[in-house]
Amino acid sequence: MQVFNNILETIGNTPLVKLNRITRDLPCEVYAKIETVNPGNSIKDRMAVKMIEDAEKSGALKPGGTIIEGTSGNTGMGLAIAAVIKGYKCIFTTTDKQSKEKVDALKAFGAEVIVCPTDVEPEDPRSYYSVSTRLAKEIPNAWKPNQYDNLSNSQAHYEQTGPEIWRQTDGKVTHLVVGVGTGGTICGTAKFLKEQNPAVKALGIDTYGSVFKKYKETGIFDKDEIYPYITEGIGEDFLPQNVDFSLIDHFEKVTDKEAAIMTRRIPREEGIFVGNSAGAALAGLLQMKEQFKAGDLVVVIFHDHGTRYLGKMFNDDWMRDRGFLPAAPKVSALDLVKDHSHLPLVTVHESETCETAFARMQKYDVSQIPVLNDKREFTGALEDADLYAALLRNRDLMQAPVRQVMKQPFPIVQGSESIEKISSLIHKDNNAVLVMDLGGNWHIITRHDIISALA
Repeated sequence: MQVFNNILETIGNTPLVKLNRITRDLPCEVYAKIETVNPGNSIKDRMAVKMIEDAEKSGALKPGGTIIEGTSGNTGMGLAIAAVIKGYKCIFTTTDKQSKEKVDALKAFGAEVIVCPTDVEPEDPRSYYSVSTRLAKEIPNAWKPNQYDNLSNSQAHYEQTGPEIWRQTDGKVTHLVVGVGTGGTICGTAKFLKEQNPAVKALGIDTYGSVFKKYKETGIFDKDEIYPYITEGIGEDFLPQNVDFSLIDHFEKVTDKEAAIMTRRIPREEGIFVGNSAGAALAGLLQMKEQFKAGDLVVVIFHDHGTRYLGKMFNDDWMRDRGFLPAAPKVSALDLVKDHSHLPLVTVHESETCETAFARMQKYDVSQIPVLNDKREFTGALEDADLYAALLRNRDLMQAPVRQVMKQPFPIVQGSESIEKISSLIHKDNNAVLVMDLGGNWHIITRHDIISALA
């Protein structure tokens, strides 16, 4: 039987998939390492298990212990999965810029999650680094992996990710493109690949608000480079020990907007549902196109799954609120009637009988009907619920003129009136408004038209 003893044995050996559309203008071939197929849907599963196994061997993590870590979600997921299998408890601290989906996913595995402010210094007692460190000291039998400075992180990729890429490309890989956060993925993988072929280039993707690029190029740790940013999973405001700058040949900065837009493009153009750091990595790769030539084989890491960003990068309103997408086009009154603008308005004369009005509403399957006088002015309106109620109370009204039971006429709006204004005019006491098109024809706008436009 081809089976695994537990879910941890399924980590790694992820596929390498050629990108065809987004990278079609590049002279080289580009392959994505799809880390979303790991059980925790991210590359962090690899190093999470490695850190735990090394801690068990050293005695730092004892049976029944509590794992406490500061995490943006993915490392926590890997740790939480391993903890379930191995019998540990988990407490994670994270920042308030992380998506709700990530936090909820950690809780699904029984972990406790503490959300801390983003916009504070790492040394601040409120930061997610500081809170996790304090809890690790206060809670008995606790262990903090410290993914940033724990070199088991890099070692996991030296032992797994690097050899996989080398084997999958038959040793033809020329460039490795990775979003850099803890530094473990790029440095562990690059170390192995460079040992096989020193000509392999490791290209790190950084974000604006992070210190990596300037430090690599100048050796200066510039605090003025540090400011809040939206992109998740890459960049830092300190220098993790897992970041070995000698192994990284170049850093490319990508804006929050470009990362978010590319995150949305990947599933739509390549059919691969990945997250924000993958979007940043591919956007950075395209920015560096001058560094590639015909015959090059570029591998880009797709770190985690898109489901963790449904409330952010894959939400149109969230994207518009941050200026990453153009504002939604304004919907006007004439836009609301475009699907039935070719149909004449169904009306009834105020002198016609209620029986006639009732029959006409049934014939045309309408719930409301405007009432006209001899001058073809709107003098009233009928709505089915009101008409039914009146007829039930007094059957003799069937032969009475409509003017006896009609209510106030529907409000009239301009063709350019906004959907927001029209929505405010439609309520329990009034179910429609009227609008004239540019040809002088009248049309009715109902609650159904508004719902259809918003759907």
